[in-house]
Amino acid sequence: MSGEAAITAANAFQDAFNALNSSGMADACNFPHVRLAKGAFTRFETREDFLKTHASMKERLKAEGWDHTTMESIKVVHEGPDKVHLAIENSRRHADGTVYKPFNTFWIITLQDGHWGIQFRSSYLT
Repeated sequence: MSGEAAITAANAFQDAFNALNSSGMADACNFPHVRLAKGAFTRFETREDFLKTHASMKERLKAEGWDHTTMESIKVVHEGPDKVHLAIENSRRHADGTVYKPFNTFWIITLQDGHWGIQFRSSYLT
């Protein structure tokens, strides 16, 4: 059951990301939220911290020719009553659907106050 809840949270994040909806992305997270990418940790203490740093996301994505990201696979690696580990394969795509940036990522989804949300993301996105 917790694996299904974690996958639901991951899909909600992905849907919000594709809609460039930072608020929706934050809704799919638990805080503090940590991201490990390009060898550096970023910690978002609050929802507001998360929203501030994602303001420039649209420009960065447009600059690389991004149109949407697809989740090629999602697998529950470990599952407990209040924490789930997910292994995900994502692909960033251009408007014509061609993949230009495939990458693996590992997410930890936690249960906080009745809310399943992503609390940690580690990706090999370059």
